[in-house]
Amino acid sequence: MPIIERLKNTYLLWHGIILHIPKQSRYTLGAKIDIIFIEIIEKVFSATGAAKIEKLPYLLAASQKLDTLKFLLLIAWEIKILDNKKYILISEPLNEIGRMLGGWHRKIANETPAEYAGEKRQ
Repeated sequence: MPIIERLKNTYLLWHGIILHIPKQSRYTLGAKIDIIFIEIIEKVFSATGAAKIEKLPYLLAASQKLDTLKFLLLIAWEIKILDNKKYILISEPLNEIGRMLGGWHRKIANETPAEYAGEKRQ
């Protein structure tokens, strides 16, 4: 699945970046970013194996985690533990992953009966 491949490649980029973060931030903010990255991968991977009506909660959770991840990366950039080049290198694929998640979520929501999706449709 393209989103899994994109997530894996982006995590590998992050894994290379975290090694260059100063120790005082590597084990705090860097570790938190790493954990959230892995949680997103887990949620998306779970969604791929779930029945259609069970995918939406996984996709919503992954999207929320992705927003948190992007915010923490912004903080890392603002406090200068990530330089411009590394921030852009990691942010661009995360934005694409966000668009992919949003598209997947909309597709499943439109194909899932409203009573299962937890939405009111008219």
